[in-house]
Amino acid sequence: MTSIKDITAKLKEATAPAPWIEALATDERSGVQKALASFYKRYEKAQQQLEQHAQKVAFDESYLHGGTYVAGVDEAGRGPLAGPVVTAAAILPLHCEALVGINDSKQLSKEKRAAYAALIKEHAVCYHVHFQSVEAIDTLNIYEATRQSMKAAVEALAIVPDVVLADAMTLDIAHRQANIIKGDALSLSIAAASILAKTARDEYMDTLHEQYPQYGFQNHAGYGTKEHLAAIDAHGITPHHRRSFEPIKSLVK
Repeated sequence: MTSIKDITAKLKEATAPAPWIEALATDERSGVQKALASFYKRYEKAQQQLEQHAQKVAFDESYLHGGTYVAGVDEAGRGPLAGPVVTAAAILPLHCEALVGINDSKQLSKEKRAAYAALIKEHAVCYHVHFQSVEAIDTLNIYEATRQSMKAAVEALAIVPDVVLADAMTLDIAHRQANIIKGDALSLSIAAASILAKTARDEYMDTLHEQYPQYGFQNHAGYGTKEHLAAIDAHGITPHHRRSFEPIKSLVK
């Protein structure tokens, strides 16, 4: 009889049901049943990811209208009290198995985002990440600063897209475009852009944390948490704080 250890190891390597796996249903050992349940749970999750990926690909393809390239655009950092807003534009190969699992960046752990960001950069047809400064945010307002940053990201792409899908934004661009509400949950290219923007901004805020460790930027990425507000009360504001945002605006006055 095959040991529980060997069966568990084989199940961890398996990617799809097979007759030998189905036969384990009659094995009365609790360790085998636990390993079998774990396999089916992992398999079902993988199937769900494949289905979600196919839906995102089909969504993007529905906007091509005979074209070839869909560019997704998204942002990270509209709400924080400090740091830039970061936008990204990405054109992906629509049928790439390596990109299965890409989702709205907010639904992924920091580790998963970093891993997917590396895959996106490796497999993307092209992409561009744009940083919009605090000065631009304070001068233009956050909405317009984000919109202009998205435009800059699209126009910096090495390939001209046939259509641009922007997450909840209409851009001042010559390309055919669509404003997609909650686009990062529907579109593969927008989800990829959200991951690139979020990881780039997090890296920036981690660097800012090294310069201003007393503010805890590594923990809250500039958002108005209790920790951040307490640091502002104790140490004042930095050149990286948005003076058009409350409570910074009132402190400056």
